[in-house]
Amino acid sequence: MLNFVVCDDNLNLLGRLEKMLEMIFTKNNYDASVVFKSDNADDILNYMDNHITDVVMLDINLKSNKSGLELAEEIRKRKKNPYIIFTTGHLEYAMVAYKYKTFDYLAKPITYDRLEDTIARLFEDANELTKKYIKLDNKNTLIDESEIQYIKRDGMKLVFHTSTHDFDTYSSFNKFQEKLPDTYVRCHKSYIANLNQIKNVEPVAGMITFKDGNTCDIGPKYKRDFMEVLKNYGNFE
Repeated sequence: MLNFVVCDDNLNLLGRLEKMLEMIFTKNNYDASVVFKSDNADDILNYMDNHITDVVMLDINLKSNKSGLELAEEIRKRKKNPYIIFTTGHLEYAMVAYKYKTFDYLAKPITYDRLEDTIARLFEDANELTKKYIKLDNKNTLIDESEIQYIKRDGMKLVFHTSTHDFDTYSSFNKFQEKLPDTYVRCHKSYIANLNQIKNVEPVAGMITFKDGNTCDIGPKYKRDFMEVLKNYGNFE
């Protein structure tokens, strides 16, 4: 799922943007949600420091302690990956805004059709970033691959476990294996582990502990190869 954060000093426009986005998500079956909105720059930064954020919509002419451009600069110092979409009634800021790796620039008043076009292109772009997002199904469900702790086979389904949510789809390991980066390693007949999310490994007990505290087993059939990959990975002894 793509998490959207919206910032604008006009509270009426803030509410209108949220409603338009949610309508676009529903209409196009996009797996996305507006998870936070505020008219205050510091509130936006505090939220993003503690929550997964994929897309940020910022008013450039923000009447806060920071302008939208200053807020974007601070966001880029902390996080490189979120998409940034600027909104403003002042077209002269357009060229300056793109220095912050801006995905799009929406002139006010923002129309539904123009916003829908931007969101459609954003989802197309995210779908193409195979090293960043994994598409689960035909419902445009996208998961940031770096957030996945492990993948579990549960009957006919695969469960993608992150620290905040579980996503499931009817599929097989074979279908997704080629989409995954080398940091995803089969450790059990029912588990694929993300090496970047492992906190501790107990080879004797055959147990993996992930950063969020969840655990999974290391199967006897996979133990030798898994431990060899782990050894060569360099983050574990």
